[in-house]
Amino acid sequence: MTEVWLVDRQFDSKGLVRLTYATEDGERVHTKELAEQRLVTGGGVTAGRDVDASALGETDPEEIERFAAEASRMAAEHALDDTV
Repeated sequence: MTEVWLVDRQFDSKGLVRLTYATEDGERVHTKELAEQRLVTGGGVTAGRDVDASALGETDPEEIERFAAEASRMAAEHALDDTV
């Protein structure tokens, strides 16, 4: 399992939320889509997650630096299961 940290949250017009989690080096990402309503009823979003390495993709090269900075900040300030 690999620790990943919340680095981006995007809402779309269809009521979906795309959560992007990244490794602390910013090079690998895990994306999860949820119904916006589930965020309210499901207890929120956690600062981090443990995911199987096979569930990780490569980060867009233009986003690596930003994702690394945000993942490192989240890891320093939160436990994986903290609600953010």
